[in-house]
Amino acid sequence: MTQMSLEEFKQRMQDEQFSPGWEAIETEFVRIYGEIQPAHYGTNMLSRAMFGGDQYLDGYSIYTSEKGYKHIVTFGMTELYADEKAFGGEWNRWGYEMTFKLKEEDNENCMWVLDMLSNLARYTNTQERYLEPFQYISGNGTSIHTGTESSITALFCIRDTEANTLDTVYGRTDFVQLVGITEQELNVLIADSSKGAALFELIKQDNPDLVTDMKRTKSYF
Repeated sequence: MTQMSLEEFKQRMQDEQFSPGWEAIETEFVRIYGEIQPAHYGTNMLSRAMFGGDQYLDGYSIYTSEKGYKHIVTFGMTELYADEKAFGGEWNRWGYEMTFKLKEEDNENCMWVLDMLSNLARYTNTQERYLEPFQYISGNGTSIHTGTESSITALFCIRDTEANTLDTVYGRTDFVQLVGITEQELNVLIADSSKGAALFELIKQDNPDLVTDMKRTKSYF
């Protein structure tokens, strides 16, 4: 992707379907999932921020992993479409797309995650606070799935365990995976944020891809 010259880029821009950022994300997930087709959910065009709405993402794809979980990825934290001004940057807009791995069998039961990721995208864009690995996101002490009972009350950020960092025509694109954690784990991180790496390693021993299981009651701290 990055081997493309500016002249080649301009030529490709003549194609209205040219979406290098979007293509880069999909290509990486094809590398992971091969011929497995995702379910894609687009946001309402008129609700998007560029038209005065409060939606900062263009859509989400949900992949069904053969390892027994749903792998969700956002589209919109990075530059998706043809934009000559963005060509050759160091970072692709915010520099990452968000992902989430949920122990779930039905896509319809993942819709709350899409809402949560939408809220995080809105937070980043309006507050200009981006997500980084080992950062934690506090909740209000209740389940991250609003209206349900769960010990998973907060979020923790890591680099996606499967999706690799991309070097695109617009710059670097990481995949930041959100992981659900317990209130006890959160409190340890609040007291000492340097414990993030330790939490990652502890969860990884039981759960190599750090899949969020909303039925988990065990705390690793």
